[in-house]
Amino acid sequence: MTASTTPCCRKPRTLREAARALFGALLLAALTAHALAAGVLMRDVRLDHGDDGYQLSTDIGVTLTPRLADAVMRGVPLYFVLEFEISRPRWYWLDEDVIERSQTYRLSYHALTRQYRVSTGALHQSFETLDEALKLIGRLRSWTVVDYGRLKAGESYVAALRLRLDVTQLPKPFQLSAIGNRDWTLESDWQRWGFTAQPQEPR
Repeated sequence: MTASTTPCCRKPRTLREAARALFGALLLAALTAHALAAGVLMRDVRLDHGDDGYQLSTDIGVTLTPRLADAVMRGVPLYFVLEFEISRPRWYWLDEDVIERSQTYRLSYHALTRQYRVSTGALHQSFETLDEALKLIGRLRSWTVVDYGRLKAGESYVAALRLRLDVTQLPKPFQLSAIGNRDWTLESDWQRWGFTAQPQEPR
């Protein structure tokens, strides 16, 4: 009876093959961790008294998916919309919508200057890195969202805030790619909190 020449098990990998496998595993883990970290995180929201009305301030952590970061680098502008609402709860009917406000940020990259630009309204600011640009989008200070006259002192209200990527403002080919694709989806959940309207403070 002749012995079989088929090996019963695989030969051990060489050191180089093992190193390549380890590098591949680490790279995959890094990419997976970055993808999981991508998103919008509400860190702090404040509704304070201002001279003319209630002012909103917030710090939001914004991290792009690898697909979105690559799109910006290739010249595709991204539009982020910060949405704020105030409603008054009613036990006998649907809640009353008191105010709806929004603010849009345009994030773009200019290859000639190698800078990121964030635009909102007529204001523009340029940054050396993507992280710096995203920090500006997530940092809001003293935005007057409602006049004192719109709220009745002593009444209870619910405020809500979220930040989202507006895929409807992407170029048409990218809008099609974004449908049902998590790589193109970036938005926070609505953060809601109740408060009682206070009388306007004397100046």
